Amino acid sequence: MIPADGVTRRGALGRLGALVAGPVFAPGAGAAAAPTREGIASAHPLATEAGLRILAEGGNAADAAVAVAAALAVVEPFASGIGGGGFFLLRRASDVRGVMVDARETAPQRAHTRMYLDGDGFPLPRASLDGALAAAIPGLPAGLAHVARVYGTLPLGQLLAPAIRLASDGFPVDSRLNAIITLAERRLSRDAGIAAIFLPDGRPPVVGERIRQPALAETLARIAADDARGFYRGALASELVRAVRSSGGLWTDADLSGYQVVERVPQSFRYRGSRVTTASLPSAGGVVLAQSLTMLQALPPATPGSPEEAHLVAEVLRRAFQDRARHLGDPAFHAAPLDMLLSRDYLRKRAASVRMDRITASEALTREVAGLPGSDVAPRESGNTTHLSVVDREGNQVAATLTINTLFGAGIVAGSSGIVLNNEMDDFAMPGSLPNAYGLTGGGANRIEPGKRPLSSMSPTLLDTPRGTWVLGTPGGSRIMSMLLLATMDIVHRPGITPQEVVARPRLHHQYRPDRLDIEPGVFSPDWLASLESRGHRIQPAARPWGNMQLVFVDRSSGQTLAANDPRGRTGIAWF
Repeated sequence: MIPADGVTRRGALGRLGALVAGPVFAPGAGAAAAPTREGIASAHPLATEAGLRILAEGGNAADAAVAVAAALAVVEPFASGIGGGGFFLLRRASDVRGVMVDARETAPQRAHTRMYLDGDGFPLPRASLDGALAAAIPGLPAGLAHVARVYGTLPLGQLLAPAIRLASDGFPVDSRLNAIITLAERRLSRDAGIAAIFLPDGRPPVVGERIRQPALAETLARIAADDARGFYRGALASELVRAVRSSGGLWTDADLSGYQVVERVPQSFRYRGSRVTTASLPSAGGVVLAQSLTMLQALPPATPGSPEEAHLVAEVLRRAFQDRARHLGDPAFHAAPLDMLLSRDYLRKRAASVRMDRITASEALTREVAGLPGSDVAPRESGNTTHLSVVDREGNQVAATLTINTLFGAGIVAGSSGIVLNNEMDDFAMPGSLPNAYGLTGGGANRIEPGKRPLSSMSPTLLDTPRGTWVLGTPGGSRIMSMLLLATMDIVHRPGITPQEVVARPRLHHQYRPDRLDIEPGVFSPDWLASLESRGHRIQPAARPWGNMQLVFVDRSSGQTLAANDPRGRTGIAWF
């Protein structure tokens, strides 16, 4: 079982076939059929290929997830990497129990609430976004090593071998990576280390040109040989600290050597005969999804896809995001009132104020909670992330969402390591509710504190329905939760929907502040829009689509396995 302090020690849980903590759910009568084949969905075909190779070599879902995550760190360097972190949600087939592996980044011990303000209390421009001061202590190397050691069956070196080859030998640039590097060209050009990799000859690489990362290959090889110790201690750790400190950052040797993965019981709840298992704090995803879906069950049903349904979705998200801003943060630093926030009585009361004919303005909700404990401001969140979903032939499942925060993280490479650093410190709340890169602010529960994990929306999810199991997740910052809410509703309310239809469905989003309904461009009809505007919604079409959902479905009766990739991610035009 999980130790009381939440920190998993070596050997505490054994291999993937051993008991792990978490809720149990098996929908319907009788056992589900074993998958007829394995399934992997990721944001890049070379990463998926790496995972399939590991499965062919005898690895299980956890082994494959490590291989896919490491490969994504090489071929999708703008979204995740060894210099970042993430959450792994794992579940074994034998008893349908799940565990969340928290490899989220942490604030350095010298971090403080005013570190991004000048002497007069004004924000230093982009200080929490660009450069070494923006970087939190990475968690992904520890997460990969932990998942491999505790749940995998193959050596870590074997699992990292595909990523090492991709970094050493290089890989061809596709149209998506070309578009993203072009978008970030000016920022990348400011750091010689990152420009040397992604702007060869001072320009974005053309489609088909190979990107090689020999320094990153050496770093991955060091981790493969020495486990997480190869990253957090020794020569590589010293080089990371030197590089960060010389560029104005705050890291110390103790920050790296003291980093620990945390194992957590996932958030789990029922929705209309199905079971949702998803990330727990410091991800806000589980709380927001549970609140939103429970409130929807207390409201009149609406036709799927109708403006009435969209209105209800926006209104429950408005309320859930308000609670997120007021109450949620790293559970090691802040005790959120989860018993209250997740109670049916509380959520029925919140749902009772939803009107079918009119919005409840966010300002009105602010007045409604005036004087109550909490900080009534909107959340901070990143938008550039990645996700992978894996199911093996035994039915073991892994969903993992990984990030370095904004495009190419902090925009710098740490010395000779080849590692692109995250800028995860921007996910903390700043004094005076100062907005972050996405115009969002945060409350006291998510303020900067040494060793703290910033609040996240990353929400790897397992959805069990009478029809089968859906292993899914997506990047998208605060929009992750609305995407998963809509996907859950589509799966539950549209019994014949296919996995590809789920990941391609139109998206909308409300997050309490700013008080507006964001929609994807060009996908909703004028009548649909007019119906929502008549209820008072201020509709804001986004500049481009968002998200990159990755899904694997296993049919409960036949064992048929289907994988689906979000069409938005293939084009390079979506917000990630």
